[in-house]
Parts: sequence; structure tokens; C-alpha cells
Amino acid sequence: MDINNKPLSAGWNFDNSYAALPDMLYTKMSPKSVRAPKLVVLNERLAESLGLNAEALRSDDAADVFAGNRIPEGAEPLAQAYAGHQFGHFNRLGDGRALLIGEQITPSGERFDIQLKGSGRTPYSRGGDGRAALGPMLREYIISEAMHALGIPTTRSLAVVTTGEPIQREKELPGAILTRVAASHIRVGTFQYAAAWGGAEELRKLTEYTLLRHFPEAAANGEVGGEGKDSARGSSLLLLNEVIRRQAKLIAQWQHVGFIHGVMNTDNMALSGETIDYGPCAFMDVYDPATVFSSIDSNGRYAYGNQPQIALWNLSRFAETLLPLLDDEEERAISIAEQALGEFGVQYHEHWLRGMRAKLGISNAEEQDEELVQDLLVLMQKHRADYTNTFRALAEDEPEKTSLYEIEEFQRWQERWQARLDRQVASREEARQMMRSSNPTVIPRNHRVEEALEAAAERGDYSVMERLLAVLAQPYAHTAEQAPYCTLPDPSGLPYRTFCGT
Repeated sequence: MDINNKPLSAGWNFDNSYAALPDMLYTKMSPKSVRAPKLVVLNERLAESLGLNAEALRSDDAADVFAGNRIPEGAEPLAQAYAGHQFGHFNRLGDGRALLIGEQITPSGERFDIQLKGSGRTPYSRGGDGRAALGPMLREYIISEAMHALGIPTTRSLAVVTTGEPIQREKELPGAILTRVAASHIRVGTFQYAAAWGGAEELRKLTEYTLLRHFPEAAANGEVGGEGKDSARGSSLLLLNEVIRRQAKLIAQWQHVGFIHGVMNTDNMALSGETIDYGPCAFMDVYDPATVFSSIDSNGRYAYGNQPQIALWNLSRFAETLLPLLDDEEERAISIAEQALGEFGVQYHEHWLRGMRAKLGISNAEEQDEELVQDLLVLMQKHRADYTNTFRALAEDEPEKTSLYEIEEFQRWQERWQARLDRQVASREEARQMMRSSNPTVIPRNHRVEEALEAAAERGDYSVMERLLAVLAQPYAHTAEQAPYCTLPDPSGLPYRTFCGT
């Protein structure tokens, strides 16, 4: 089908501010058309929040848009260039199978990237076919929407279409395209690309753009957009501090719910503070800081317990890109960056401990609180207790439902915890309500996700996925209807594995 600019009645309201940046940062191009696009999943609530007409988005014309066969009026598709440290190794990258078709301006004036993932080859494909399989696109839809419901900043999924064309992986699979919605797709890797293959001017423009787009309040109080080195120094330091602040909170939120990203390369760290790229991610069942799901992370670089350190490593690479702007003297610039980076550990720890206190119903601070938390985690690891269900049982005041209940060490810990709750002003009911709002009943259990994907991708049955999404949409409801989704998978001798780039 030929690409055209026929207006649609769906409510698209595009702007293209990213296209005003230096053209080294992107390549303008059209998506590759597909044979027979069919809409299989639509996020109606997200559509409405974007100012879109959900009914119109179910039309054949809308399926053509989601597939890249038709470009809405005002859109200006482009593939973004970026670089990245992948498992510690620096590479020149870019959108190898995705296109940013534009930025949707909502009725309230907010701006969101609309990206097609699986839309075909680009100049950055590096030998790939630029396409995506249905299963992984549905997987990103499920996990990203679950993260949103958990209250964790994330890119989101608006729609999935099948393409009517098979793609070849280890076997032939149905092709699909995901429409991803993001505050932006600016990454640490975007700055790495500008620093490696651009100059100070490209870095300055990218810095100011990112500040104004994601941190407008901070930018309004700083020297952004002015002339001279002092303005560039102020902007770059302001951006570094703000990105550190958001990442410290985000990683703590991941840890609180047992989320393992799986591929924390620098090109997968969004400066907006959203979780991005749901390839080999998964949620932990049995608590173990060494948990890894990614099939290619053989050394555990991105294990659950390593995520805070990896975040700091990534932020250090980001700070390196800003050194020419921070100060003319390299040693002075390094000192400024190191001082800023030193705040990450402090801020992360504050967010993590505050969240863990909430998970245990603790509303004030005492010096021994962290020891109480750590002692529970040690017991959970030692006795292979389920992370989510342990906290869920405590939140529902039903400790007998945790696998730790009969263990003497846990009973002594529980006595200490109860005594701690007695020392605070908040009532037991207030503590319980805090725990219920801080501990999800349900997470996207790996076996439940696989069950939904198998039904949809192999049998065309989306009802299993729809039921799962309905449950995941209310993770803090603590209802009896959620109980079947809290059970653990049957024992297996094989570890659960997830995969990249499928």
C-alpha cells in the first residue's frame, strides 16, 4: 500500500520538535509498508489520555497508521541515531527497527513520542531485518502496562498490529509492530553519539532541548538558552543533576517490586526517567539478588542486586559526555561531574529505604530500620521465599501464608517488627493501609505472561492476555479474584530465560 498523507479522524495532533535538532542525530525516512496490517490490541484508556478517538483507532485506516502504511497529517518519521555501551562495550547504534513518527500534543499540552517498533530496516539496522515478532511485542505491551499500573515511570504501549508477513528467527514467526508512547526516546546513548561524532555545539543544543523538554521547571530557574560558556555550564550541570535525581528514584522503584530490566545498556537508559526497552526483563519470584533472566547475561552483569551500581555506571558515562560543557579545564570538569555523581548513592538509598519502610508499614524513621529490612531479605534469600508474596502476606496481616511462617528465625524477626510498629504514632490500621498501597498483590508472573503469549501468538486467542491485563491494572487491590494470579509456577529444573532483539 502506498504511503500518503490522507488526514484521519483519530485526533492525531503532531509536532516534530526533535527534527529541529542537528540532523546528525537522526535520519528522516518513511516506514516500510506491510502486506495486511490487522489491529490485535488497542489501549483505549491511553488513547483517550492522548486526545485520540479510540473508536476511530479501530478502523482499517488506523491499522494502516499503526503499521506504517499511512502517515498521519503533521507526522515526520525519523530514525534516531545513538550509541551505547552494550554489556560494557561501546558501539555505534540507532533505531534499527523503529521510527519516531512524531510527537503527539495532548489536549492539556503534554508532548509524547509516538514510535513504531518493528517498522522495517533503517540506516542503523546493522544487518537486521528491522522487523519484530508478535510474541515480544505483546510481551512489551503487557509488562509496560503492568509497570504503569504499579506507579513506576515507563514507556507505554498504545497498540499492536500484525503485519500479515512472517519473519524468520529460529523458526518462522508472525510479524508485528508495536506503537510505543514515551515522554521521549532521548537516552544516555543519544548524548554518547553526539559526543563521539559531533561537537560542542551539537551537545549544547541537545542539552538545552532535553532540559526544556523534560525539566522545564528546573530550566526556568537556570540559565538555559543563553549565550556563552557560563550558560552551557549551567545547563549541563543542571541536566546532569536532574537526570541523576530521576534515575535514583526509578531504580529504587524497580527494586521495591522485584523488577529486573535485564539489559541496562546505556542506550536503554532514558533521560526522562522512564523505564524503556522491555526485551529480556522479568519479575523475580524467589528472592535472590543474583537473579538473572536474560539468556545472554551469562556473567550476571545486570542481575537484580547489581542494578543500582549499573545505573551509576551508566550515569558516569553520561557525565563523561558533558565534560566539555561543564568546564574548559578537564580536571575541573571531572571534579564537578564526580561531585554530582556522588549524590546518586545518597538519593537512591533514601528512596529505597523509604520505600522499604512503607512496605513494612513503618511511617517514621529509626536508626535500626535498615537492619530490620535487611534481616528479612536475608531470611527470604536463605529460605527461598517468594518476594512479592512474602510482603503481600505481611500487608494482609496473614503471615501464616508466607513460606517463612514456621521458621523460628522469622518468628523472632516478626516479634521485632511488631515491636517496631508499636513504637510509631501511626495506628496498626494506618500501617496496614500503607503496606497494602506499597505491596502489590499481583505482578506479571513469568509463567502467566508466557501463558498469555502462547495463547495469542500461537492460537490467536487474546482472551488470556485480556484477563491478565485486567488483573495487572489493579495491582494494589488485594482482592480474592487476584489469588489465582499470585500462585507460583510448577517446579522446573530449567531456569526461566528471556531474550533480546526478537
